[in-house]
Amino acid sequence: MEPGCYEVAPGVHRIPLQMPGDGLGAVNVYALETPDGLALVDGGWRVGTTFEEMERALLRIGHGTEQIHDIYVTHVHRDHYTFAVELRRRHGSRVHLGVAEADGLAAVGALGSNVPTDSLNELRRAGAPVLADTVEALTAAEPFYPADWEEPDHWLAAGPLPIGRHTLDVVHTPGHTKGHMVFHDVDQGLLFSGDHVLPSITPSIGFELGEWDLPLGRYLDSLSRLLDRPDSQLLPAHGDPTPSVHRRVEELLAHHDQRFDAMRNALISLGQGTATAVAHVVTWTRRERPFTTLDPFNQMIATCETLAHLDTLVDRGRLTVRKRDGHDVFSVV
Repeated sequence: MEPGCYEVAPGVHRIPLQMPGDGLGAVNVYALETPDGLALVDGGWRVGTTFEEMERALLRIGHGTEQIHDIYVTHVHRDHYTFAVELRRRHGSRVHLGVAEADGLAAVGALGSNVPTDSLNELRRAGAPVLADTVEALTAAEPFYPADWEEPDHWLAAGPLPIGRHTLDVVHTPGHTKGHMVFHDVDQGLLFSGDHVLPSITPSIGFELGEWDLPLGRYLDSLSRLLDRPDSQLLPAHGDPTPSVHRRVEELLAHHDQRFDAMRNALISLGQGTATAVAHVVTWTRRERPFTTLDPFNQMIATCETLAHLDTLVDRGRLTVRKRDGHDVFSVV
């Protein structure tokens, strides 16, 4: 998506902000016009070009960054949160974040680095200690900016949220992270979905700090609950808007059913195995790439997602698991 400012509904504009070096390309920030200026849904990733990009985009609709009075962040990952903190530093914008993200945000501050320690622990449980060591070394070398991770001004809970002419329902949708929120404007038929529902890819599962508590099960439950809400236009954090949240949710649920079958079949072919062994058998991304063609960071994501699927199958009674040399070894029931 080219940089710019694109109207998606009256008074609602999508602003793609670049994510240098990231395969996603851009993160969508949504600007809502209000009587007091502008409110944002999501903040973007603070990199060297972000402020100028935002300024140029807002000039197209006759606004400036100094008019941003509130930023409502869907979740605490850096491509959504860190530029919100920068806008507060520059202009006093108020930052809002889901209350269930508090522990994760505190853990980032306490850790003081980009090392995903809890995901690395899961890699070791999955039988991938060498990969865990590789990712640890790579992420430890990345620059870390403590000021990016200041606390928000306000912790969001589920419920109605008036923003100018809009009333958004704040809906807790755990899975991608424990405190992920989506914002649903039922009257205008808009769902600001963050990373919970994406139009052409699936969000990573299990990549966050904190206790591992069946993240895929929570994600699928959160997806299904959206089907009980009125269908709306999907306004995602990555990719183009699409007409129907329900259609994409149904596709995502079907996709994960297919992944469950693929991973269970991989275990049948192996006889038994760790999540790492299964991750090497199944393919990855829309291009069905072999595991070995992924870079170490995406190998970590793939392994954690495999583990999340296998844990859910154990929870559903379709697999069994036992410990062997510190690894979880799965078998088909």
